[in-house]
Amino acid sequence: MNAAGFEFPDDLHYLVEHQVWVRLEADGTATVGITALGIAQAGEIYMCRPKTVGSEVEQGRSIAVVELAKAIVSVKSPLRGTVLAVNERLAATPELVHRDPYGEGWLARVRPADFEADRAALLHGEPVAAAMAHHAWLSRIGNEGENP
Repeated sequence: MNAAGFEFPDDLHYLVEHQVWVRLEADGTATVGITALGIAQAGEIYMCRPKTVGSEVEQGRSIAVVELAKAIVSVKSPLRGTVLAVNERLAATPELVHRDPYGEGWLARVRPADFEADRAALLHGEPVAAAMAHHAWLSRIGNEGENP
């Protein structure tokens, strides 16, 4: 789906407030990343450092740190769990987050602690477009003139 000029894949769950996404994988793990809108809000990412493998993460708490032109920002996790893998390519090529936020720009793979409990704070499906358009409008990012 598309909202405010940004793509939001239908198969993902979104923590809109923090502009992060989670994709449930067939093996029961989850892949986490930053939305295209979140990247536009942040600006150029010069460094991306996910938590280390084995780290416990909490929903709405840090799963990674990114360095921007004028700030260092904590990326929040959309779910609780244990970090199983990190995208090692981001150390040398942080621009992957910009080029392919829902593919090669993923941050971490997580073993969910209790996805059903975390789901209450996540948006999925039809409500995503309106929520993201409103979030973009509040940030004054995206298609001009859209006022949800």
